[in-house]
Amino acid sequence: MKAGIHPNYKKVMVKCACGNEFESGSVKDEVRVEICSACHPFYTGRQKFASAAGRVDKFNKKYGLK
Repeated sequence: MKAGIHPNYKKVMVKCACGNEFESGSVKDEVRVEICSACHPFYTGRQKFASAAGRVDKFNKKYGLK
């Protein structure tokens, strides 16, 4: 590998819009994100699930199935 052509990789603080901060590695001096694992609905358990049963019943009723 050639010397001096690779970016300087360092530890930086990642700041989320929710206020959470954590350490990671990057070539940038500062990293800001909109969503992190502390505020993402999938990780927090506050995820909404669509009711598929109602949609299936509506489809079956519309097309006369079962």
